[in-house]
Amino acid sequence: TGVELKCFRGHTDSVQSVDITLDGSIIVSGSHDGTIGVWNVASGECRLIEGHIDWVIAVRLSANEKRIFSSSWDKTVKMWDVNTGELVRSFEGH
Repeated sequence: TGVELKCFRGHTDSVQSVDITLDGSIIVSGSHDGTIGVWNVASGECRLIEGHIDWVIAVRLSANEKRIFSSSWDKTVKMWDVNTGELVRSFEGH
């Protein structure tokens, strides 16, 4: 219908990429502000994850939805814990 159902605000620059859990309860977003947003769809609350030093250009949830993978213009791919926002691993060399 083209009707906006909900708008999520939290990033300070444009959003480049999003992914959503299978049950629709969590959205992850990657932004040109260098952060990853973890959104609770029901409440609209957002937790921002910082760790990249340049634009985040893609985010993807793992198959079990426990990890977020992000890629950035800083030439890294990073793996994050969905629940805590802690960095699990950083892959460099791109």
